[in-house]
Amino acid sequence: MIDPDTRAADWVADADAEDAEEAEEMPLSLRLSIADALTLGNATCGFMAVYFTTTGILIPHLTGSTETGMARNSAATAVILMLAAAIFDLFDGIVARKLRSSPMGAELDNLSDLISFGLAPAYFVLVYGMVTPGAQQKVSAVAAIVVLLAVVLRLARFSCVTLKDGMFQGMPSPFGALTVVSIVLLELPFIPTLLAIIGVAWLMVSRVEYPKPRGILAVAMLSWIVGAMGMLAAWAFDAPGGQLLLQTGCALQVVLGAVIPLFATARRVNTFRGNRRESREARQAEAAQVP
Repeated sequence: MIDPDTRAADWVADADAEDAEEAEEMPLSLRLSIADALTLGNATCGFMAVYFTTTGILIPHLTGSTETGMARNSAATAVILMLAAAIFDLFDGIVARKLRSSPMGAELDNLSDLISFGLAPAYFVLVYGMVTPGAQQKVSAVAAIVVLLAVVLRLARFSCVTLKDGMFQGMPSPFGALTVVSIVLLELPFIPTLLAIIGVAWLMVSRVEYPKPRGILAVAMLSWIVGAMGMLAAWAFDAPGGQLLLQTGCALQVVLGAVIPLFATARRVNTFRGNRRESREARQAEAAQVP
């Protein structure tokens, strides 16, 4: 005969042992690191950018509100949040290299980037097409979908393609998102705005190589983001020269988006020509050695 009390005690002991084993195994995959917390900050900023775009721009337009200041403040807040997401994205990579990230780190980074640099700017383009006089909503919706799909494809390719160290293939999604938003804020005619947005989307899925923001480049990028936040704040509060500062900052962002691919393409062409020249010289040297 087995004592029921003894059997119950064994069951309790076995259950405690299993719980202890699960407690030891689960934290390895579920515990968040500092880098992961920064990544979640990125996602939060992207979601809040969508929120301010909706409540401050779209809803007042649909309800017939004429408070232009509210729309300007909300647009500036939404873009500042995208810039803050870019800062989180910059630092989570630095922290992950210096310290560590959880096994979920790469997936969290891709999902957060999709929200902040895919959904948020695409939604910004969509709302722009709904509230801007002379814009075509359906065409704007297509442009927004193109931006979103470009970011999706770029992030998917980044996850499965191995590139040489220190380089991205295609315009990085944070840079692309900020360029798209800058094009919208420039308030150009509808057709040039649409074509420029589609051009940025193409650059994000292109094979043009972009350097990763490390060292001096990372400091320069951080300084540019902070400066852009200041320009947006000046515009939002209608400070003297705020409109000019905003237009200047957006124009510089667009110019950078256009110039960097040109430099990258020129460097690639020069590298290709150099390799061909070396190969030709090597063949000529081999031919000269043949008796």
